[in-house]
Amino acid sequence: MIQLFRVSKVYPPNYLALTDIHLQVKKGEFVFLSGPSGAGKTTLLKLLFRAEEAAGGQIIVSGRNITRLKGAGLARLRQEIGLVFQDFKLIPYMTALENVALAAEVIGTSKRESKSKAFHLLRELGLKDKYDAFPPALSGGEQQRVAIARALVNDPTLVLADEPTGNLDPEMAEEIIRLFLRIHERQTTILIATHDTRLMKQFNQRVVLLQRGRIMEDSELVESENTS
Repeated sequence: MIQLFRVSKVYPPNYLALTDIHLQVKKGEFVFLSGPSGAGKTTLLKLLFRAEEAAGGQIIVSGRNITRLKGAGLARLRQEIGLVFQDFKLIPYMTALENVALAAEVIGTSKRESKSKAFHLLRELGLKDKYDAFPPALSGGEQQRVAIARALVNDPTLVLADEPTGNLDPEMAEEIIRLFLRIHERQTTILIATHDTRLMKQFNQRVVLLQRGRIMEDSELVESENTS
């Protein structure tokens, strides 16, 4: 699903954000990207949906070298990826239903079908009474569930989440991770960037640890070495 070979990223004037990243994620895997602030987690996610360009190396997503994609090819890549952010990024003057439906409409889905998909997703995520609510009237956890519904409305094969529990209390953070695990049961590949070690220990999924732009540890590799 995802393959990174010797990937690096440099920000001007000469800040090395990622160095010699080698990483493989299989289709349907659930991976936590761990590490302190400034470790390179967000940068790595941005490279995967081409919000940033790599300075070097190869990035393969679903069999395509995305470093070479342009125009329609890049648009197709982004349609296959669902994005979830720490600060939700909902449009405040649109209802929950409209926020989710808009993500489908922008790729050409009819308004009727977009609203139908949004309606069913919001109901599935426990927001059946919040369709007409505007984001400022929703709790943080409710806003994040709307954001997750928006990320799922186009049936992505890959979901990238950048600190999705960062603005939530511990109980709500656990609920959001459980929600991602439910999504994962559909064989959706999920990468979650987080520095919350408590959540990673509790949910016992693969953890890739980044520090100062380098992968320092990968629990999958450690486990395979221990069983070999």
